[in-house]
Amino acid sequence: MTVDESQARYVEGITRLIPADERVRAVAKVRAGEGLTPAPPTQPSAPPAAGGPSVLSVLLNVLSPNITFGRADNAVDWLVFGVGGRGAPDSQASVLHRALTAATTGSGIRYLVLGVTDQRLLLGATAPVGLLSSSTADERAQADIELLGSVPRTTVTARFGRYRLNWKRLRIDFADGSWLSFHVPLADSGRPLREIAAALSAG
Repeated sequence: MTVDESQARYVEGITRLIPADERVRAVAKVRAGEGLTPAPPTQPSAPPAAGGPSVLSVLLNVLSPNITFGRADNAVDWLVFGVGGRGAPDSQASVLHRALTAATTGSGIRYLVLGVTDQRLLLGATAPVGLLSSSTADERAQADIELLGSVPRTTVTARFGRYRLNWKRLRIDFADGSWLSFHVPLADSGRPLREIAAALSAG
């Protein structure tokens, strides 16, 4: 595994989450893939609204994301970003997507981190930091990672490439047929994502 200075703290954070006999193979700071996402895990909810989004509501969502029209939001996500993940309720993608959404919604900024060891794929989130936090606090938060979920490495496959507006996208497929995608900003190197894909493909 190739580790530069910016990744070292994330490697440290992932290492703290695993037993001493488990070895880290790759680590990447990522963003969750935009677009349509897996169905949420099973839970009581209000019945869905009848009918689909109108052309007007879709147009207004594109022009002003602050105007929401329920199911039109999904249509806009699909038109602009395509599909960011698929999976039935309670599938592996569904459960992990709910966990990462909950972790990154709320006060403070948290970053998602993927880690591959010789045994597992791990998804974590850094400790929250404020917009005006010091560099020391940021560094401490990067190494303080909360584990959101993990799966055996042998039950997932991955591929790296371009998809619509995501030029550096990692797609992770789970054994139950569901999948999630992750990406990095255009200005960032795609090498960490390629290393995650390679580590998951290695024997």
